[in-house]
Amino acid sequence: MYDAPHQFEPLLPAGPRLEPLLAKAHDLSRLAAPLAGIRVPPEMRTLLRSMNSYYTNRIEGQHTRPREIDQALRRDFSHNAELAARQRLAVAHIDAEAALEQRYAGADGARALYTPQAVQDLHRELFARLPAADLAAAEHAPVVPGELRQRDVQVGQHVAPAHGSVARFLARWAGFYGTVRRGEAALVALAAAHQRLGWIHPFVDGNGRVMRLHTHTVLSALGYTGGLWSPLRGFARSTDRYYALLADADVPRRGDLDGRGNLSEQALAAWIDYVLDVCMDQAAFMAGMLEFSSPKDRLEACLVYEATVLKSGVRREALRGLHYLFLSSEEMSRGDFKSMLGLGERNATDVLGALVRRGLLASDSPQGKVRFGLPQHALRFLFPRLWPEAEADIEAPSA
Repeated sequence: MYDAPHQFEPLLPAGPRLEPLLAKAHDLSRLAAPLAGIRVPPEMRTLLRSMNSYYTNRIEGQHTRPREIDQALRRDFSHNAELAARQRLAVAHIDAEAALEQRYAGADGARALYTPQAVQDLHRELFARLPAADLAAAEHAPVVPGELRQRDVQVGQHVAPAHGSVARFLARWAGFYGTVRRGEAALVALAAAHQRLGWIHPFVDGNGRVMRLHTHTVLSALGYTGGLWSPLRGFARSTDRYYALLADADVPRRGDLDGRGNLSEQALAAWIDYVLDVCMDQAAFMAGMLEFSSPKDRLEACLVYEATVLKSGVRREALRGLHYLFLSSEEMSRGDFKSMLGLGERNATDVLGALVRRGLLASDSPQGKVRFGLPQHALRFLFPRLWPEAEADIEAPSA
């Protein structure tokens, strides 16, 4: 059994295996950095947190439908106990993601994420949001938020380090990856750190979720995502490859040409290459998604469908106000919004109410200011293919 930190080296590939990874990380940096400065309606980032939660649940085989997550956010939980537990976990991920992005922001936040305390903080932030009954029903043993495992474990073919040495492995993990400062090297390091954190398996349960939260939060802190993309979506769309490459990088060195550490350098490089490819794909996808010439046309198509097919009370006259809120990413008083409709007071009030009910306008209180909303059912018009599972899970409004 592993009990000495040198046993999970190399922590990064070296020489010829490192150079192409740095080049790919450079390309990722150039592609992703501009996304952080794009102005989008705040509700879009809120919806993307739901999407991230959906995908991390799917990776774990704890499937929740997009509509079920949306219902859980409104505190409308299923009467099925198992589904309700998955819904609570989905909401916990959404809330934890938001809290962690705020807590670990900027270069200082990225460095702080490479500490044993931060790893425990991620675990605590997620699982402390769940009721005791959900924690007691964990697959392997009751989960204590933030507590390092107190027993030895085996994951597939991988025998994780002895529980008494977990703190030493985490200290080595943090001490190494926390000192990687160069832009391209930091991206390579976060991919390697994801795998090696899984190798340590610091918690009795929830390790995969913590690994993905760590990678997501580091990318955010380094200024690459702007809350607009995450590798979680890409991992979920290649789950078999994700798990296969993670496991392959656990194996011992394969001969004299496979680096100088105890574990396979070639397999670690393949894992890092995969993570960089996933990040490139997701950043490029979102860049293309946001590169449309006229959101007004998409908004109009959505309003026409609402008015003529669903007959939801939404009217095409809302286009001007919604378009303004979309472009400004700001809030507006209800009175100002109604004045943009060109309707009488009663009709304008009815239309505003319909827009709020359908989620096309968001507000924090019944009489509060309104902002552009992005409900799941509008995705197929405004951002098609962003979250296909949500598009397929659309439910028409009740009569």
